[in-house]
Amino acid sequence: MSDKQVAATEENTAIIPGVPGADSVPAYMSRVNRAVVLAAGRGKRMRELTESIPKPMVRVRGKPVLQIIMEGLGQSGIKEVLIIVGYRKEVVRDYFQDGASFGMQIRYAEQIVQDGTGRVVSLAQPFCGNDPFLLSYGDILVDPAYYPRLCDLRDAEMSIAVKRSTEVSKGGAVYLNDRFELTDLREKPKPSEAGTSWYNAGIYVFRASIFDYVARLEKSPRGEYELTDAIRAMSLGGKRVQAVEIAGDWADVRDPEVLAELNQNLESGD
Repeated sequence: MSDKQVAATEENTAIIPGVPGADSVPAYMSRVNRAVVLAAGRGKRMRELTESIPKPMVRVRGKPVLQIIMEGLGQSGIKEVLIIVGYRKEVVRDYFQDGASFGMQIRYAEQIVQDGTGRVVSLAQPFCGNDPFLLSYGDILVDPAYYPRLCDLRDAEMSIAVKRSTEVSKGGAVYLNDRFELTDLREKPKPSEAGTSWYNAGIYVFRASIFDYVARLEKSPRGEYELTDAIRAMSLGGKRVQAVEIAGDWADVRDPEVLAELNQNLESGD
């Protein structure tokens, strides 16, 4: 997608004919026009790589991870994005500015206190209003073809991307019923207690009801407000949370080892 194929201003965004994939965007995607990307963290596991930049700005394939996410969202027909910034916020703002050069309309909100992924979602409420929106962690790379699938909420309250893994204890363990609906979600369980092979892949589509759930959050044993606790409460409260399997390309760019592997695969042509 070229910089000129989509024109964007702070007040409006217009798709110009000729954008690759624009004609093939499913009709239901028109109801999910906004995305929120969490990019406030330093990512201490990246060590010296994030001394001067936030974690989502480390480079894969010669581009910042955050740029790859933005390009994928744009290809999926999502035109308006709110980036939640914090650590080294000026790096993100200076790079993306208003989004026009990336064919998007980009706005920003700042997470002042780094207290988890839960309450920070409330910063998106003025941006999203009553509309559904996609939310991604700023270090998650995925084949953009999965964004439209997640946006197909139909009668679900939200959707969650999941991936099969033998290491669910490193993140969120997801428990599903035979209709592929979430029944429980636990953050970093002990390996002996996980009891599932489904891993939280870090991408969601929410309706505006999520703001009520995050507003009621209490701090977890880790001392943070956890978005996964809000999702768990939604499911246990009887709301339908639809899971979508990520069977193709996906990466959590969580540490230097993963970063090196991704760039090595690029060099070898894998």
